[in-house]
Amino acid sequence: MLTPLDGSRASVATVRILGIDPGSQRTGIGIIEVDEAGRSRHVFNTALNLLDNDSFAARLKQIFDEIGAIIGDYAPHECAVERVFVSRNPDSALKLGQARGAAICAVVSRGLTISEYAAREVKQSVVGTGAGDKTQVQHMVGVLLNLREKLQADAADALAIALTHAHVRASVARLGVPQLAWRRRR
Repeated sequence: MLTPLDGSRASVATVRILGIDPGSQRTGIGIIEVDEAGRSRHVFNTALNLLDNDSFAARLKQIFDEIGAIIGDYAPHECAVERVFVSRNPDSALKLGQARGAAICAVVSRGLTISEYAAREVKQSVVGTGAGDKTQVQHMVGVLLNLREKLQADAADALAIALTHAHVRASVARLGVPQLAWRRRR
């Protein structure tokens, strides 16, 4: 039996995980379910196109509103988000951080906990190397979730984040690590 990371002891046959790949132009969303045996199943994915908004503030509102609606529709138990990658362009890094903040606010306002993963960690988990490229991530996510259609890159990244969380939470459970000591929990 899997125990949700919030520490509750309710019997959960499957855990639904929301993965978010935040971006200021597109934000990837992916939802998977993981059963007691550790098998992952695709539930939903999309990439929120934010470029049609008149202002950056409207983009942030769209992220907040749409993630909230997706949480309402799909009722995930847990959430995983990609950590901000600090680029050389401070303006881009700031915008990415604000988009990530809007996503995090949408998640926590609906009572979910968040785990964070670095991009290299996600690639290592899904592709087998932290230096994998986007096409490798897209391919492996499709293989791992038995998807036939090609995934949009940001949606594939979000599903990869959810898969990484599923792998890490299973490892934590097998090792018996106290959940409060788990470093990725936010």
